Amino acid sequence: MILMFFQLFWTFFKIGLFGFGGGYAMISMIQGEIVTKYGWIGHKEFTDIIAISQMTPGPIGINSATYVGYTSVVNAGGETWLGILGSAIATFAVVLPSFILMLTVSRMLIRYGHTRTVESVFMGLRPAVVGLIASAAIILMNTENFGSPETDLYHFVISVVIFLLAFIATLKKWVHPIMAIIIAGVAGFFLF
Repeated sequence: MILMFFQLFWTFFKIGLFGFGGGYAMISMIQGEIVTKYGWIGHKEFTDIIAISQMTPGPIGINSATYVGYTSVVNAGGETWLGILGSAIATFAVVLPSFILMLTVSRMLIRYGHTRTVESVFMGLRPAVVGLIASAAIILMNTENFGSPETDLYHFVISVVIFLLAFIATLKKWVHPIMAIIIAGVAGFFLF
């Protein structure tokens, strides 16, 4: 169990260290480590984690770390209190790099923030962050979320329609994102 705690800490420390762009940019890294590399949870459960993490208060990366820390330890045969410890370790590990980087960067930005070099670095980071967020969106467009036209055409079509309506409604600012989540949940309840 101690090895698993170390793996949880190191995995989420790396995710926190290289997860530029916030929680959505971390999703592909979290899936690569948690689902693919270690197999602590499956694809369907990962998709559920992302959905729950988006609906609960707080950053998605921290919420995911908290849930994965608990679930992976309990799934490995640990007791509830060990799951809570795993949750705390994963959450601390994902936050620690940001805390250290913010202390360091804030001091440097105060001193050198308006130099051409620093501004160039930030100009390079912006497209990378957009790419990471796009990667997260593509990862979540899977059969667990949308179904498959080969197995259940009705499920697939309704899922795509709900997605497109929610996307357009929030993009055009017709509906607040929280309201879009509620409406999509209610539609899913009645249509599936």
